[in-house]
Amino acid sequence: MEGVEGTHAKQGHYVRSIGDLRKRLAAAIPHETLKALHQKTARAHFAVTLRQALLFGAAFALAWTFDSLWVRLPCAVVLGFCVFNGTVLLHEVVHRAVWDGDRPGAYRVLGLLYALPSGISATQFTRWHLDHHAELGSSTDDPKRAHLSPKRNARWLKLLYATPALFPIYFRAARKETATYPLDVQRTIAMERLAAIALHVATGTAIGLLGGLDRLVWLYLVPVFLVFPPAFTLNRLGQHYDIVPGEPAKWSTRMARSRFWEVVYLWSSYHLEHHYFPSVPFYRLRALNGALTPFYEKEGVPERTYRELLWGWFVLNRKPHSDWHATTDGGRGTEPLRAAS
Repeated sequence: MEGVEGTHAKQGHYVRSIGDLRKRLAAAIPHETLKALHQKTARAHFAVTLRQALLFGAAFALAWTFDSLWVRLPCAVVLGFCVFNGTVLLHEVVHRAVWDGDRPGAYRVLGLLYALPSGISATQFTRWHLDHHAELGSSTDDPKRAHLSPKRNARWLKLLYATPALFPIYFRAARKETATYPLDVQRTIAMERLAAIALHVATGTAIGLLGGLDRLVWLYLVPVFLVFPPAFTLNRLGQHYDIVPGEPAKWSTRMARSRFWEVVYLWSSYHLEHHYFPSVPFYRLRALNGALTPFYEKEGVPERTYRELLWGWFVLNRKPHSDWHATTDGGRGTEPLRAAS
């Protein structure tokens, strides 16, 4: 990266390291099937967006109207996951998976809108995420792994990611990576972040003034600060923590198919499939998972559930970006993951 002091140019670690993986993947799925899986339908994307908006609106209205804990608690959970899923929708924008054909202006506007619920910068997220794809497998150039993964394998630190501490942890990580970007990109990110923060402050203030402290707590503070962090953390457990470092086909975690998690996480639990074929829209990832089943069986890619990953992460205290299925692990415990869970 020229002109940025103290940084070095990223080299595309993933492509340089995967060998013939792309050929093996291409051979695993018929060409016509793969072509159909890559088809983008804006109507399907915006139907998901509309569903999320209706869920958010219904939960907000119910929690505003009824002061019962039995109403407000589940509504807060729904609101928190809707906020998180704004990042999933933004992710589709990053990979140009909304329209069949590029629309730079429309993608820019859509990205800014999808970034607002979580308060992140669309520009920062885009750069960060595309670098993550290009540098997957690198402990230094993949920004997720270099700056956001826990550097100490301690349960108390892992738990912090599921608390409001996630926000300073994430923004500190983003700040470190952003410092390596050109100055004009840094300025754009700063402006977007200030706008998002201003919107959140205005939203919280409006809820508090119009609805009182109770509504501020249940319609804003609990969803954003108590639901979003564990939603983020659980989703991330299904990405790149349980992997096989020496086998690029297993550099992401294969998650078991689940209609429940498809609705909760908008198919983003299919993270391995996404890294294999980043341009496949999220509503086709389940079908892609099915098409890849023979490949998984041939390659010996194990299938995980979130229950197993939670057990391995917090109870067995597995290290991030390591092989959790190994029976010997240099101090991480000697039980295979499935046996332990």
